[in-house]
Amino acid sequence: MSFVLLRCRHSPQPQIRISFRLMQLYRLFLVLSLALLSASAQEPNRWTEEASNAWYAKQPWLVGSNFVPSDAINQLEMFQAATFNPQLNEKELALAESIGMNTMRVFLQDQLWEQDPKGFAKRLDAFLAIAAKHHIRPLLVLFDSCWESNPHLGPQHPPIPGIHNSGWVQSPGAAELTDPSYEPKLKSYVEGVVGAFAKDERILGWDIWNEPNNTNDHRFTEPKNKPELVANLLPKAFAWARSAHPIQPLTSGLWEGNWTDPAKEGPVTKIQLTESDIITFHNYGWPEEFEARVKSLQPLHRPIICTEYMARGNGSTFDTILPLAKQYNVGAINWGFVAGKTQTYLPWDSWQKPYVLSQPTVWFHEVFRQDWTPYRQREVDLMKTLTGRGSATSAANQQH
Repeated sequence: MSFVLLRCRHSPQPQIRISFRLMQLYRLFLVLSLALLSASAQEPNRWTEEASNAWYAKQPWLVGSNFVPSDAINQLEMFQAATFNPQLNEKELALAESIGMNTMRVFLQDQLWEQDPKGFAKRLDAFLAIAAKHHIRPLLVLFDSCWESNPHLGPQHPPIPGIHNSGWVQSPGAAELTDPSYEPKLKSYVEGVVGAFAKDERILGWDIWNEPNNTNDHRFTEPKNKPELVANLLPKAFAWARSAHPIQPLTSGLWEGNWTDPAKEGPVTKIQLTESDIITFHNYGWPEEFEARVKSLQPLHRPIICTEYMARGNGSTFDTILPLAKQYNVGAINWGFVAGKTQTYLPWDSWQKPYVLSQPTVWFHEVFRQDWTPYRQREVDLMKTLTGRGSATSAANQQH
């Protein structure tokens, strides 16, 4: 004790050195803490339940279709410069408005951005202007794991006779998905597209990835580890989109599993549940199944939108699903609008037995025939009644 007192009394230098070092460490701690706080403040997070529900409260009851104009076989043909058709988009979106639709789910494709970012953004802006004119706010889909796994720019092949969705393409394709060196291009695509329209009120939201781990029942050449590759990329894609600070919510639609216990879901479904600001899902089953799905998602306390439904031969119809969706305040976006080159009025089993010599007894998807008359007038009347908007017949007459 006396030794310590003696050093303190007669040799103050060590104490001064210690104090100086402590002050340096304290300053360093403050700098690091402020840097972490700043980074945390700048890092965008998933919307809270309160924020997502406040956003949904401002929306009308959302009703629409998965939309591709009837002259396009896929996303590429819809948006490539050589085949982009504003006039047909105008006519078909006017028809959608006339029966009460206020949203459309629209698929994009990464190669469009890679080829010509400015041109693609300009065409997307033109499409959004047409949609806004008809009070339709699209949900834009960035990536898609369904159907053809080898997409390519340029002319697309004609529809294969008698087959459902014979020209739809994935984004990214199998080659791009399995190539680590392509990932920066996917990042550039997401950040570029979302960044260009992040503050655009004409857009309803961003659907990050459609059915991410769908392996298409071996119809196409798929990577054997596709689910693992997608599980690695999906959270990155959400982060890339969030880095643009969009005013619109992000989502990815649930399509497999039972959703009653998120802890028991597969890796991709867990990511979808964890990352989505609003909950979207697909269901092509009977109304009892649709209702059960909705109830399984209600405990998440977030807005719910069904982004794919309505397959008449599968038990999912406008007559049974739309009233349920309105009852539960669930948005409803059916597959297909005007019959055209996608041929999705043909059922899924057409891949095994093409409907070349005869047509199916009942159309699978679509609302309108190619002449813009309703496939079933009572379905259109029901939609107009539930949404309280317009007259499909008068709009169709105006187009001719």
